[in-house]
Amino acid sequence: MESWPWPSGGAWLLVAARALLQLLRADLRLGRPLLATLALLAALDWLCQRLLPPPAALAVLAAAGWIALSRLARSPRLPVATRAVLITGCDSGFGKETAKKLDAMGFTVLATVLELDSPGALELRACCSPRLRLLQMDLTKPADISRALEFTKTHTTSTGLWGLVNNAGHNDVVADVELSPVATFRSCMEVNFFGALELTKGLLPLLRRSKGRIVTVGSPAGDMPYPCLAAYGTSKAAMALLMDTFSCELLPWGVKVSVIQPGCFKTESVLNVGNWERRKQLLLANLPRELLQAYGEDYIEHFHGQFLHSLRLALPDLSPVVDAITDALLAAQPQRRYYPGHGMGLMYFIHYYLPEGLRRRFLQTFFISPCLPRALRPGQPSPTPSQDAAQDPDSSPGTSPTAAR
Repeated sequence: MESWPWPSGGAWLLVAARALLQLLRADLRLGRPLLATLALLAALDWLCQRLLPPPAALAVLAAAGWIALSRLARSPRLPVATRAVLITGCDSGFGKETAKKLDAMGFTVLATVLELDSPGALELRACCSPRLRLLQMDLTKPADISRALEFTKTHTTSTGLWGLVNNAGHNDVVADVELSPVATFRSCMEVNFFGALELTKGLLPLLRRSKGRIVTVGSPAGDMPYPCLAAYGTSKAAMALLMDTFSCELLPWGVKVSVIQPGCFKTESVLNVGNWERRKQLLLANLPRELLQAYGEDYIEHFHGQFLHSLRLALPDLSPVVDAITDALLAAQPQRRYYPGHGMGLMYFIHYYLPEGLRRRFLQTFFISPCLPRALRPGQPSPTPSQDAAQDPDSSPGTSPTAAR
């Protein structure tokens, strides 16, 4: 029986790559991910030649090449033209850097800030074009949101509103759920969920008209149980589910919805160690005596120190998040989820596919390591009935200004 001639090593890889590039009509940026993918495909080509009959090997290699290269390929971009975008939380961090990049690309940028004379607002005024407009807005105040809606309608009459970037975020406590005042859950929900919901709903008529984009900056803490971030994480989980609902409901209108789930980056709020220290002191000062006895002050000091240590490992370059937001706004077919940051793929793989015990150990190892509360340590007396009946502190440990990213 005549054998099927097999091309020389690597030939199928080149043919598959060329066909994929032409079919996808998208550019593949040269870098470590692409080089690693090509090396793996070359290894797969070598294995296929030795282990499989030619038709099956060709099918496996073509399928693997399609999957791998299509994930790396950047989809075609839409022109900026006269598109207008509203971005919340531009005082610092992701919001400020995104506003600067989109302004440089030619967008009409409407940037909301907590204070018009904040350092971030002054920087945007100094380095951006006259197209960028600043607006003061606090997402906890309905009057500010109504004013932002009118401001947006007024300044997009000729261009329409192409995109909304829900970036503003807030977190004012790092503690176990039992130690966290209920008011901190409410404050996180007010900014991260209810305020963003009200703003998004108010802008939907404009976004439906333009068949535009909604981009929301979420957090992995909304997908997995990060230690001591329950108040922040639950608000981000609610927002991610809301965006998934919008994605389905707005599909007939042509509006595309994306959620950015970034790793830990060195934004101004992350670097403000003094602010985290003040919040810890307020938590200790307002904690009921029974809870403080059961957990111990050293327990709170431990997870606070572990949290600050994890922040020191944050990535200084914010461009991966800014690039993800830009792609969600301009890609012809944007992704529903973006995961910028080192190790995000591994983290989500562990979360979705490994046993619960390993998932918990992974988060504790790379974020906050476990520590026994005082009452559970050997030699400590058992909690009294009054300690077991201790109620959660339901008043906020002081007033903290809304922290925008």
